[in-house]
Amino acid sequence: MPQFLSDHGVAIHYSAWPIENPRGIVQIVHGLGEHSGRYAELAGRLNASGYAVYAHDLRGHGETARLPGGETQPGHRMGPDGVRTAESDILRFTRLLRDEVPGVPLVALGHSLGSLLLQRVVNSRSTVFDGVVLTGTALRMPGSMDGGDLTRRHRPARGRGTGFEWLSRDVAMQQKAADDAYMFEAKALEELGVRDGLRLFGVPSRRIRRDLPVLIMGGSDDILGGTASMRRLAKAYTQRSKLADVEVVVFPDARHEVFNETNRADVADRLLDWLEHHTAQ
Repeated sequence: MPQFLSDHGVAIHYSAWPIENPRGIVQIVHGLGEHSGRYAELAGRLNASGYAVYAHDLRGHGETARLPGGETQPGHRMGPDGVRTAESDILRFTRLLRDEVPGVPLVALGHSLGSLLLQRVVNSRSTVFDGVVLTGTALRMPGSMDGGDLTRRHRPARGRGTGFEWLSRDVAMQQKAADDAYMFEAKALEELGVRDGLRLFGVPSRRIRRDLPVLIMGGSDDILGGTASMRRLAKAYTQRSKLADVEVVVFPDARHEVFNETNRADVADRLLDWLEHHTAQ
């Protein structure tokens, strides 16, 4: 089981899909209530196009939750000072990957909570990445980001359903999530606590390096943010942060997890097109 030691002495599990002589690295930061292993299909697509892929399990998630120091509980799902330590873990892993696979571009891909954490990291440490991809994301402001019951919009009118209908239109993917012992309900304030929940709010910094390319992708039927919120985020990056290369791709009717959607092959194609353009050496 691959793992690294965080700056705080906690063992962090990660999933690795390495290849020989990669053209670039994609470092994935997963969302609340899931784990790194769920990105195996996407990693396969990226591997086939020449990218090495790595993703760690956040504290309180996946295999990390079973390691000493990684066990946490609802209300403090990522441990004491969870948001800040999660950001530290992201940067620690980035440094390790740079050392492991030197001399190639590294793109950070954050989904959902992972995208919100990456937004915070980029505000202060934008030089460590060669590009950033944000999926299932939102502008981190009240009115643009839903922190409530994310299952409510897509819950079946009759019957209990799986509770994961909000993730994807693909019924098989909904059931796969329901059958996954590492999955749990993504209720941010209940899982993270009020203090860490409030830390997720904020706006893009004016200090981000202006040549950082950013790709924002998501579904128009994503309850966390959706079309309007993604476009507000892009506007903040271009107008407040003065970034020159910000692209938004909205997939009609897709829900929260575009990489697990019915059109996930098209989603991966759009990601690969962007990577091809932004990691050419």
